[in-house]
Amino acid sequence: MKILAVIPARGGSKGIPRKNMRLMCGRPLIEYSILNALESQFVTDVVVTSDSDEIRSFAGQFTGVVALDRGSELAADAVTLDPVVYDAVVRMEPRVGRPYDAVLTLQPTSPLLTSETLDAALGAFVQGSDDSLISVVNDPHLSWKKDSDGSVVPAYERRLNRQQLPPEYRETGAFLVARRACVMPESRLGAKVGIFEVPAVEATDIDTFDDWIVCEAMLSRKRIVFRVDGYPELGMGHIFRCLTLAYELVEHEVLFVCDGAHREGIDKLRASNMQVVEVSNDQEFFDWLAAAGVDIVVNDRLDTDAGYILGLHPHVKRIVTFEDLGQGARLANAVVNAIYEDASPLPNAYTGAKYVCLRDEFFTVSPKPFSPVVERVLVMFGGSDPLDLSSRLYALARSYNADGVRVAFDFVLGPGYKGETVVPLPEKGISVVRDLVRVSDIMAKADLAFCSQGRTTFELAAMGVPAVVLAQNAREQLHAFAQMDNGFVNLGMGSDVSDEDIAKTFDWLVDAESVRREMRNRMLANDLRSGGKRVKRIILGEQL
Repeated sequence: MKILAVIPARGGSKGIPRKNMRLMCGRPLIEYSILNALESQFVTDVVVTSDSDEIRSFAGQFTGVVALDRGSELAADAVTLDPVVYDAVVRMEPRVGRPYDAVLTLQPTSPLLTSETLDAALGAFVQGSDDSLISVVNDPHLSWKKDSDGSVVPAYERRLNRQQLPPEYRETGAFLVARRACVMPESRLGAKVGIFEVPAVEATDIDTFDDWIVCEAMLSRKRIVFRVDGYPELGMGHIFRCLTLAYELVEHEVLFVCDGAHREGIDKLRASNMQVVEVSNDQEFFDWLAAAGVDIVVNDRLDTDAGYILGLHPHVKRIVTFEDLGQGARLANAVVNAIYEDASPLPNAYTGAKYVCLRDEFFTVSPKPFSPVVERVLVMFGGSDPLDLSSRLYALARSYNADGVRVAFDFVLGPGYKGETVVPLPEKGISVVRDLVRVSDIMAKADLAFCSQGRTTFELAAMGVPAVVLAQNAREQLHAFAQMDNGFVNLGMGSDVSDEDIAKTFDWLVDAESVRREMRNRMLANDLRSGGKRVKRIILGEQL
């Protein structure tokens, strides 16, 4: 079947001046429809019909495109597309020396239409019996109309959720294909009209500046994959950070890839309505990437080796890693180390507290006013608490409240905590919770905290809660933020600190109102709420 693609493009536009030649993501708008036509396996010839010298000159640069001068009588505001398309057909047929079997009208105002969708529609038309085929999108809504007497009445039978409404097809304006006999000066619709449903993401037709903004954002959209795991021994911090960034990257397509053996992280991501791909090893991940069309990989699994990063490079344009002290870090495009400020002095590293990614819940609560008296103490040592520091603080709490409740102690235990001694004791002022949905709520009640030397310190600082820090391992001790300069009393490696020193530090801080006030002030002096936006720009490769 010989198909002529006609692209009608006026030079004038009242809504968006010079619309068809304005640059959208670096290309004139009309170029998207020209490329779709040229890439189609069904289109025989391509013609651009325009009253604009600029448009014709641009279109004529493309091999295989004929640029026709449209007469002024066909360029007026009131003229429909029917006579414009007919004029192009009757001028092209003598030029090529044959009639066409079908005519495709491609609007230059639908840049989101893909060549795959267009060819699927043309394939259906060629194989089918329709005289004309129109692009539509299924867009059902609860709508209202005015009756003959002017009263407003529902245009639906029953109020239903949008997903349950019957199909309601709206023309997208992207394309219309018709058999040649149907293309006349007054119409391109034959007796039998079919519809071809295009994806909603491809359905925008640019009439207004709002439409332009939507299309430009969609064409700039990246496909971003987070490679991350979460399980009791590791904790869920990496999962939560990647979720936070996924929410920041809402205008992009975000997917997660996880080791199928670690169900806890996968379950959390799917409960958050994220798309998860499961793999069993790195090679399986590489194989998936080879066919997935991914733009950016964000690796949040701590240290990488050179072989792993080299395995990613052939499949993606950009690689970003987090808290990566391995040999692979220098081969990534960017390394984000909010925690380990001086441990990885690489030219591609972004280090320090300014790159911390607070969960969005910390933007919905405010630090409580400073309390001169310590009334509530928060104890939380991460997902698994490998040194069982919780049980040592539990003993302190029982001793401190032995003769009556002087201070309330709130223990937060992670999903990987294996200890059995920490249980609620209301008579001793001790509460115990696991797997909090919003940790910020319990932090907002605390006057003092005990914690590990990890990401929790950033969250406590954001809430202005003076804290005593005990490291779980040598790696945590590299966390430079958790020092007195930022409002923390750092006692060092938890296994090296005696119970007596912990108790003395606690007694001192309970009595030292001015010290706690200064700790709080130093915490709140840090700008921790802008880190997520900075990291988003790093992921996208934008200039900071």
